[in-house]
Amino acid sequence: MSTACTLSFELPGGTVTEVAVTTLLNGGYAGRSQDDVAAHVQELAELGVPAPSVTPSLYPVAPYLAQQTTTVPVQHARTSGEAEWALVVTDDDVLLTVACDHTDRALEVHGVAWSKNASPDVLGRKAWRLSEVADRIDSIELTAWADGVEIQRGTLAELLTPAYWLDRLRELDLHKPGTVLLSGTIPMHHGVEQFASKWRVELRDPATGDVIDCGYEVTPLPAPIG
Repeated sequence: MSTACTLSFELPGGTVTEVAVTTLLNGGYAGRSQDDVAAHVQELAELGVPAPSVTPSLYPVAPYLAQQTTTVPVQHARTSGEAEWALVVTDDDVLLTVACDHTDRALEVHGVAWSKNASPDVLGRKAWRLSEVADRIDSIELTAWADGVEIQRGTLAELLTPAYWLDRLRELDLHKPGTVLLSGTIPMHHGVEQFASKWRVELRDPATGDVIDCGYEVTPLPAPIG
């Protein structure tokens, strides 16, 4: 039985590309400044989140968790999203889109990889060809809102580059159609409330004003019986 799901992306000019996702990967601790990453690892350790054995990290996620959805069911109140970009390898191209990695924070203290597989990676329905924005990648803006309140804002200059991750995919023999990789996230604003019921994330290209976004509502599952 296949675990692949098919995503559909509208490209500039109105063409549509479909991709059957066969490999889904989440980058972690992927800030371009690894000194900042080390400080973040220490902060998380104080909250009980186990430190990674190496940074940046790469977490395999079940391919069916790559979704273009407006609803994310959760089992409890301690889950939250993360603003990210995503690479999508197609038959003849590499696309860049927006993503929100929804994560189970209660499960995260037992294993980051486990928490990544507890909720979907929500991707945008539009994408840019990476080749068409590669020369200005660092200027592209990444912003997230939780319940309408800005919770993250930065540029892609804060994260490891798409070129870095494409090289890693080649090393792992995963640079092939159907691979989707999420970038890892930027810092949250200090003191914000991340356990929200609505999430929205956008990529904005200031050179053109073009925006790609994704958004969803978090809905609680019914209580278990038994």
